[in-house]
Amino acid sequence: MTAPNIRNVATITGKTAPVSLSTTSATAIVSNAASSGKVFKINSLYIANVDGTNPCDVSVNYYNAAAIGGTAFALASTITIPADATLVLISKEAPIYLEENTSLGALAAIANKLFVVCSYEEIS
Repeated sequence: MTAPNIRNVATITGKTAPVSLSTTSATAIVSNAASSGKVFKINSLYIANVDGTNPCDVSVNYYNAAAIGGTAFALASTITIPADATLVLISKEAPIYLEENTSLGALAAIANKLFVVCSYEEIS
């Protein structure tokens, strides 16, 4: 895993990744491919429960390989999101970086109840 020297940045591109957690299996949110020559600065990660009645649990992991491969390291483990509520898991005040060949993924306890929106900067 490498990352460009972010002191001498050539390009910063703002991106937003919306993801529906449509299964109870791990779902990729953002993946930085091996040899991309980029680092991703994750500025925010929102998880919304769109069920108007029932809570739903979510887990979010950092993976030490692209495409939610390798080992999963918990950022959030089985957090209950109330009905019609939103969890802000990552904010601009406490960002994380995805180097090459790393990724973020999420798991919902119930399919089709949670939406994830991730805002990040692609830096090269």
